[in-house]
Amino acid sequence: MSVSLIFKIAAVGILVSVLSQVLKHSGREEQAFLTSLAGLLLVLFWIVPYIYDLFESIKRLFAL
Repeated sequence: MSVSLIFKIAAVGILVSVLSQVLKHSGREEQAFLTSLAGLLLVLFWIVPYIYDLFESIKRLFAL
């Protein structure tokens, strides 16, 4: 996992939290929830290949 991925995740987290707070204070709780959900899904799509590689490595390790 590269350091740039960690910075991307942190940037998405900061952006989503700011947008969520702004939307909540303006009375748009539904859009705030959808923004949080979109941020979560974006980060999840970035992380899934690394999790897959981890499980493949563990499978190869125990297949010896």
